[in-house]
Amino acid sequence: MGIESITFLIVAALLALMALGVPLGITTLTVSLGTALLYFGERAGYFIVAANVSEVLHKYELIAVPFFVFMANVLERSGIAKSLFDSMAIMGGRFRGSVAVQTCIVAVLLAAMSGIMGGEIVMLGLIALPQMLRLGYDRKLSIGIICAAGALATLIPPSVVLIVYGLAAQVSITKLFAASAVPGLILASLFICYILVRVRLNPAMAPIFDIPETGLPFFQRLKFLKGVVLPALLIATVLGVIYTGVATVTEAAAIGAVGALGVAAVRKELNWVMARDAMRQTVLTVGSIIWLVLGAVSLIGIYNRIGGGDFLHGILTSLDIAPIWVIVVMMLIVMLLGTFLEWIAIIFITVPIFAPVVTDLGFDPIWFGVLFAMNIQIYYLSPPFGPACFFLKSVAPKGIELQEIFLAVLPFIALQATGLFLVLFFPQLALWLPALLD
Repeated sequence: MGIESITFLIVAALLALMALGVPLGITTLTVSLGTALLYFGERAGYFIVAANVSEVLHKYELIAVPFFVFMANVLERSGIAKSLFDSMAIMGGRFRGSVAVQTCIVAVLLAAMSGIMGGEIVMLGLIALPQMLRLGYDRKLSIGIICAAGALATLIPPSVVLIVYGLAAQVSITKLFAASAVPGLILASLFICYILVRVRLNPAMAPIFDIPETGLPFFQRLKFLKGVVLPALLIATVLGVIYTGVATVTEAAAIGAVGALGVAAVRKELNWVMARDAMRQTVLTVGSIIWLVLGAVSLIGIYNRIGGGDFLHGILTSLDIAPIWVIVVMMLIVMLLGTFLEWIAIIFITVPIFAPVVTDLGFDPIWFGVLFAMNIQIYYLSPPFGPACFFLKSVAPKGIELQEIFLAVLPFIALQATGLFLVLFFPQLALWLPALLD
């Protein structure tokens, strides 16, 4: 049987098992085991699958994932998000749209402290959304900015998406973090500009946030920045030790986890119940990630061994189009896969095949990693899957339906696509900062 037929059967088996409701990690692991047994027999098949899985699980960099997840869970339970929001809202003063703009800024700070997306959207949905609705902000604008800004954690360091991409593509995670910082800020700036333009054109969308503190002179309002000091110190420490080369990403993640406990202790929020809940949620989150890693790595390992990687590599490199449009085709494939696969499966299934093609075409895999993460961010918002929309729906006030959330994020998806094409056609937006680390 030719590799074309095998590829079709593997895809059909994956879709059939997912349609039956089998979890994705189990689905990919089952298909990889079945393929290995059919091709190599029982003894060799089990050994090959185990060897593929063992190789990735022994990577030292993977330890950073549970550390960053634990840091995010501790910060989520220490009330840091509410303090950040209150401080930034007061510092924003009395300009139209200030609360929505401050929500975006707080989302950037939370992203730089956590590296994971779900908890951030839940926090903003619980804290910022009721505040904006109470002040009379337009519902779609409020919903859209929370989903879009909350999804920035997929791109802004220390993004877990970038860590996993770095493992799959075998590139420097430190350089990925450096490369993604500017594109992440570009996206946040696009969101803020969109808000300011919309509320300027239609002032009714964003009443002025009028409380006594916002009317104080600027220097008197600086005292309210105390809610920002500890988060800023933690961000500076974690990212600083990475970029200066003092510590590896994994070591920096451990520093961040300890630092998060220190922040909780200073805020008098550190207790056994909080620590236990944070550890429990970390185990659940990392456990689901590991299952997805096991399945995706074993599947792509077997597929490459039977010649699938070379088959797809040949298709991509033989396309009679300019190299940059081959990259666009890859981005479209990722977008398509995002309609029915988890992001971690998309990375481990596509990146081992795409990364060599990117290098052969003369492009930088670090730059491609930033594009990949920006694409994953679009996937987080896009229907019908749109995890960010489902996260917000889980905590949204009554009356806000999923369909309304999907409609609200459409303008922000367009802004994300704009940012992606900016980085696609102007690679130095991503590459100038990593060049400084050489």
